[in-house]
Amino acid sequence: MSQRDADPAEGDASPSADLAAEEAPHLPEPEFGEQGPPFERRNPFFIGFVGALGALLAWFLFEALVGIGSVLMLVVVALFLAAGLNPAVEFLERHGLRRSWACAVVIVAALGAVALFLVAIVPVITDQVRALTDNVPHWLDELEKNKSVQDFNDEYNVIDKVKDYVNDGDFISSLFGGALGFGLKILSALFNAFIIIVLTLYFLAALDTTKNAIYRLAPASRRDRVTKLGDRVIRNIGGYVSGAFIVALCAGISSLIFLFIIGLGEYAVALAFVVALLDVIPMIGATIGAVVVSAIAFATDLKMGIACVIFYVIYQQIENYVIYPRVMKKSVDVPGAVTVIAALVGTALLGIVGALLAVPTAAAVLLIMREVVVKRQDQR
Repeated sequence: MSQRDADPAEGDASPSADLAAEEAPHLPEPEFGEQGPPFERRNPFFIGFVGALGALLAWFLFEALVGIGSVLMLVVVALFLAAGLNPAVEFLERHGLRRSWACAVVIVAALGAVALFLVAIVPVITDQVRALTDNVPHWLDELEKNKSVQDFNDEYNVIDKVKDYVNDGDFISSLFGGALGFGLKILSALFNAFIIIVLTLYFLAALDTTKNAIYRLAPASRRDRVTKLGDRVIRNIGGYVSGAFIVALCAGISSLIFLFIIGLGEYAVALAFVVALLDVIPMIGATIGAVVVSAIAFATDLKMGIACVIFYVIYQQIENYVIYPRVMKKSVDVPGAVTVIAALVGTALLGIVGALLAVPTAAAVLLIMREVVVKRQDQR
């Protein structure tokens, strides 16, 4: 038996293979040779090159965020204000007003409060700065009667320099870099305030649309839970704003009554309004208001100043341990220690804006920790 008969499969395959080879198109040889294997991605050079590109891109994005940090801050403040004013808008909606009209009413009321503050405090500040300027030389003269102070002044000539500085009458504007710097800061503040008002109005009018657009970014399987958590966070912000308003109202009313009692009724309404507005700032706001009122009282009369110091020391203890915990417990469920830590961290990072955003942010973080992290740990 021949080899061809013994292996019929091989014999049958040979004509087919030859036919396929004849029918296959003849590919021309590449002009620059055959293409080599792809670059090895585990090669140290490849890893280092791509890593360097990633680091450069991350640095570029970081620099871009730093560059637009002031704009992002305005957006965050506007979102916070919109969420805080939303309960008032919903209240007006429940009483028959359309959302657009309700937003307009709330914004006008908020702007009216700010305008009232400016009208009330500017004359007081002007008069008291003038009074302080007139009284500082007399106080320095009294201070020079002390033998130790007089010897110190003879050696370093400090008090005489302070007198000349105050008598020039331009020390307030020099604090802001001169008249030009002071004017630029005023214009910048007005521009930022205008941007915040416009953004707040837009966010407030389209809050539901904005929320739904953000919620749709979550997977469909988790969208319902994300929606409920997000709505709770927004309600917490609104509750915090309402609670802060109640606490500030208590501070303003108590200050108004006290100032009338001690005989500072000429500026009682304005100063009480200042105390109420500053009291919105956690931790430091009440202290700043107390310092402002006490300084004005000292400029008017020594006994009034001492009475103000005693009153505000006692009142702040009552507010910190009685009023604030009871009001905020119903609005924002945040432990006292967390409130203090959040306010300190927020103030260190973003100043007054960080202090305002600290407590509702802490409430949101605690809510997410309880509902997401803790429950996930309990399931393991």
